[in-house]
Amino acid sequence: MSQFSSGSSRTVAVIGAGPYGLSVAAHLRATGLAVRAFGDPMYSWRDTMPVGMNLKSTPDASNISAPTAGYRLDDYCRTNGGTAPSGHDRVPVDLFVRYGQWFQQQAVPFLERENVRSVRQNIGGGFRLELDGGEAFDAAAVVVASGLTGFAHIPGMLRTVLGADGPSPDGPLSHTSQHRDMAALAGRSVIVVGAGQSALEGAALLHEAGAQVELVARTPHVRFGAAPAYGLRWQPESPMGAAWSLWTMARYPQSFRALPVQARLQLVKRVLGPSGAWWLRARADGVFPVHTGQSLRGIRREGDKVVLITEDRDSRATREHTADHVLSATGYRVDLSAVPFLAPELRGRIARVGGFPELDAGMAASVPGLWFTGLPAAASFGPFMRFVCGTDFASTRIAEAVRARLA
Repeated sequence: MSQFSSGSSRTVAVIGAGPYGLSVAAHLRATGLAVRAFGDPMYSWRDTMPVGMNLKSTPDASNISAPTAGYRLDDYCRTNGGTAPSGHDRVPVDLFVRYGQWFQQQAVPFLERENVRSVRQNIGGGFRLELDGGEAFDAAAVVVASGLTGFAHIPGMLRTVLGADGPSPDGPLSHTSQHRDMAALAGRSVIVVGAGQSALEGAALLHEAGAQVELVARTPHVRFGAAPAYGLRWQPESPMGAAWSLWTMARYPQSFRALPVQARLQLVKRVLGPSGAWWLRARADGVFPVHTGQSLRGIRREGDKVVLITEDRDSRATREHTADHVLSATGYRVDLSAVPFLAPELRGRIARVGGFPELDAGMAASVPGLWFTGLPAAASFGPFMRFVCGTDFASTRIAEAVRARLA
């Protein structure tokens, strides 16, 4: 039997316990608001990122924002007797997970490790939330910070080979988010589809684990970031590299909203788009076969094998690639219909732009009292909302907007 509690009409609910959820919960609580935060801390980073992966961002761009000092990555390392990565050192995903869990314990000890089953809009204003445990309560504001959950993208062409069970590491095709340990595919032949960081690093990890790998990409070239440059540079340094465009978007995300809609969507798609980190070049370039400029034309099963059919964009020649498994490293696409806890009628009231929620200057959606942070905010505030370094702007902006609304 469900337990119902009216809660406070001024309660703010934060859904999600990754970097963005933990950060905004800490900032909101610091304003004096009544905050309830829900989720499994660092779940996506802990359970859907492969062992051995490194963050694409530098150590300085991998800090989860807090309202006070003492919660940076180097603070965690110093507190726990470890050596903090610095400069252009790599940040291993397991280190980042431990840091995030420590951040939660220190800055968001009030986190409730429960899943939110549904969020509905109340007729008189505010929202009714129901938890998996049966409790229901009212909140004046809701911040959606559920990260990448539900947004894994697999092209429709590849989906035709899937059975009723969908993508699976044990089936013919899977998504990179379904692999915690690439060693499970050791000794098998794998076709990796994609050209971004997850594709290149996934292929490298598979190769290093003993799999037979080939990579298929639609881009004309596989790109890697520039190695760190020292000394005088004519372009300023941003969290993701030295460039005036990156520096501007990282420094002034609020200005991104002033751009035309189509320009915003194109920038979100292309800036920091498919490419590998500079340190991946030695592990991928020339190490395993890479087929670029390939358009998907079909996929089929042949016994226990998978055959991927592609067409070269220049020569128009078709080619068949045969392997035991196809790994779709095709990233994530924001689709609010894939957010399971948003009630259909609530989802239908959210204005969108290219699938993303359209957000105002305070990162609020068109539904009063509803905020989005992280990846869903990228179409309004720029591509840096896809990375940890965006937590400072987003959490500060949302905390100020929510406090002003509930004042």
